[in-house]
Formats: sequence, structure tokens, C-alpha cells
Amino acid sequence: QVQLVESGGGLVQPGGSLRLTCVASGMSVFTFALSGMAWYRQRPGDQRELVATISNAGATDYTESVKGRFTISRANAKKTVDLEINNLAPEDTAVYYCHRQDTNAWGQGTQVTVSS
Repeated sequence: QVQLVESGGGLVQPGGSLRLTCVASGMSVFTFALSGMAWYRQRPGDQRELVATISNAGATDYTESVKGRFTISRANAKKTVDLEINNLAPEDTAVYYCHRQDTNAWGQGTQVTVSS
């Protein structure tokens, strides 16, 4: 059974940075390496939205509002996907979720709160 576990969230001041990590288990390194992965977020009162994706070939894509501030990366040997978030703003406050694309595999989420 595939499990995704996120970590790295917390309370940070505007302008700060965080690095979120998603660790996958229940699948081989080979299967993970073939998987497209993504980060989503759900802000209070909003629907879950796609933030960033990374293909099995390492190609990345971002929603317009986070381009230049967010960086998604992966380490296949460790079965991890990271999301580096810089220059955080209050509107980035959300629960951030890891997702294995084209499957029903989701993490439980990690809370990011941006506040002074």
C-alpha cells in the first residue's frame, strides 16, 4: 500500500522560507522513479489547487502565482519529493499535500502558516 508522508510545515514570518518533504513508502525505487509527483495546497475556505508538478524525467511546472518562489525537486533513491518555498506571503497559508499523479495516493498534509 502506497503511503505519502509530508513534513516541514510550520509557522513562518512573511518573507521567510520553508522546505517541505514528502516521503513515499510501499513502492519500489523503480516504481517511484517512474511516477509523476505533485504538490497541492488547500487554503482556508478554498478548493485544493495544484501548485507544482515534477515528471518522472524531472520536468517541472508551476502554477503562475508561485513561479519564481517555489521549487519542486525529487530524489528517487530516497523516494522523496521536496517543495522549497521562498519569500512566503500570508496568502501561501494552506495545508500542503503531496500526490502521486494518476493515482489516488495522497499524503495527510502539512500545515504552512505565514504570519507576523
